[in-house]
Amino acid sequence: MEIKTVAILGAGAIGAYFIYGFSAARDIDFCLVAKGERRERLQRDGICINGKIYKPDVKTPDEAKGVDLLLVATKYNGLRDALEDIRAIVTPQTVVLSLLNGIDSEEIIASAIDPSQIVYSLMRINSERKGNSVTFNAEKTPGLYAGEKNKAEETERLQAIHRLLDKTPLKYNFCSDIISEQWLKFTLNIAYNLPQAVLGVGYASYFDSEHVGFIRDRLEEEARKVAAAYGITYGPLENTRPRWLEKARFSTLQDLEAKRHTEIDMFCKVLMEKAAAKGIAVPFAEYTYHAIKALEEKNDGKFDYA
Repeated sequence: MEIKTVAILGAGAIGAYFIYGFSAARDIDFCLVAKGERRERLQRDGICINGKIYKPDVKTPDEAKGVDLLLVATKYNGLRDALEDIRAIVTPQTVVLSLLNGIDSEEIIASAIDPSQIVYSLMRINSERKGNSVTFNAEKTPGLYAGEKNKAEETERLQAIHRLLDKTPLKYNFCSDIISEQWLKFTLNIAYNLPQAVLGVGYASYFDSEHVGFIRDRLEEEARKVAAAYGITYGPLENTRPRWLEKARFSTLQDLEAKRHTEIDMFCKVLMEKAAAKGIAVPFAEYTYHAIKALEEKNDGKFDYA
């Protein structure tokens, strides 16, 4: 199996990582998928990645139809709206990778295409997005983690993805238990991404404040309890104080500070739904969900009573 053509749906932080990587390899036929005004804007302005303007080939979903590999890197809140485009792009030989860092994006995509075409994955990247500009440290970025839902071995199509990324600066990591790895990353985001977003504080607060640490620990406990109810267990989160800069701000706080809507639905709302299906209470997740939704409303001007 050989992957010769690639399409990327979504040009945010994760999409930018792959645009950067594929642009460095001359023999990879890849395109960005967009339509309407967004397509015109991307063709005109491109996207600034680590201070450099990239202008990849931009195709409509119909023009991208039949690619060997489709990378789905939309925002979570836009995923369901993108299902029509995914259906237009995918043909029976297309392999689909969802790069959204939750635990249900593959389920959502599977409602539109044959589930057997989906390879499960997650991304590990620390990036910053400001407007049309995305920055990340390519050398320190762990990159893509991929595996099959019900298979522990590296299948032929995973090997093909591995060979593809070996032609680029992009990083590939095989996971023999991708579902547990997704839940670990999901829990990491809930425990370390969200409390700082509610409080507006840097990463070191998790270690410098017993109160911030308390909230972190309760959210982690709730996520692990829900995972266990589905028969899923995983190791420690392995976050330590020196791991990031003291002032580091992760994606949810970046979104709030830029007055963008966050991906809180991908985190707490999904956890709440999974918990409710098993009759499990997750009060800290519920509070965090509503607190961040209220902060989004504040940013939208809903409380500008003066």
